[in-house]
Amino acid sequence: MGLPSCSLWFFTARTDVWFMMNTIPHLVKMSQFPFQEKVLAIDTAPLSGEKVNRPGLGTTEELRACGEKLVKDGIIDRLVDFNYDPSYRQRIYQKHFGSPLRSTHNYKGYPIFGSIFKIESCRSDYMVHYDSDMMLYQEPDYSWIREGIELMETHPEMMFVRPLSGPPRPDGTIYSPHPCTKNPDGFYQFKFFGSRAYLLNCRRYDRLLPMTPLWRSYKNTFLDHLPDGLKAWGNILTGKGKLDSWEIMVSRSLEQSNYYRATLTNAKGWTLHPNERSAAFRQAWPTIIQKIEAGIYPPPQAGYYDLIPELWY
Repeated sequence: MGLPSCSLWFFTARTDVWFMMNTIPHLVKMSQFPFQEKVLAIDTAPLSGEKVNRPGLGTTEELRACGEKLVKDGIIDRLVDFNYDPSYRQRIYQKHFGSPLRSTHNYKGYPIFGSIFKIESCRSDYMVHYDSDMMLYQEPDYSWIREGIELMETHPEMMFVRPLSGPPRPDGTIYSPHPCTKNPDGFYQFKFFGSRAYLLNCRRYDRLLPMTPLWRSYKNTFLDHLPDGLKAWGNILTGKGKLDSWEIMVSRSLEQSNYYRATLTNAKGWTLHPNERSAAFRQAWPTIIQKIEAGIYPPPQAGYYDLIPELWY
């Protein structure tokens, strides 16, 4: 019997213009999976939070031109803009958070609404998401997505799957600030969710809903001690309040349920994420991608989720 259907989704904003033409083709190439469709979702909202000061910001026109070229080159199948129609946003927020929030991005400028928009818009049984700055290594005879789907089909409490975090260590361990347990079926179990790369079953995800929206601390002590539900209504009525990260909200829901996120232990596929945005890194990034595609990495990088700049250039 064949696998259930699966689509690949990215979302992009003006912050991604300077690197997306390197990373998105790389991620599609290395994923080597027969996706039902490959979709690029474009965030047309004004930048906010820390995103405003990111280096190398492009224009909306440049962002759309990059997307259209990816479609023309056959790397992406279609483009879609985040649907910010107020009635649609309220309906989706009501489903996911139990209230029609007004905030669309978190305190850092990360798209909370966009994260759930792509899940709602996915036409497949399963969805893979990569942040557009991720990097992936995968051996030609292996598919982390196939392994992930097969595991999710036989482990009903597995809500998310991701490939190994960082290049493999000889002893098979990973460095993680979050507690986990090793499952003999080939994965680590976490109650912490990471949103940069994951596979999910779209309908299973509905079982986590609605989640409680979480808010950053208020300067006003009285407001800060209000229940999260009242803070949500304050946001609806006044537009004030800053949402916390979607990762934190999903993690809280996992903690309060029997579900978990899995990280595969298979050394044949792994990801690396760059926090660096310096001029030196920007110049080195294409070469770093080439090395990762060849499975080449500095040995001290093994086991670490984030790229360690001084090891690479």
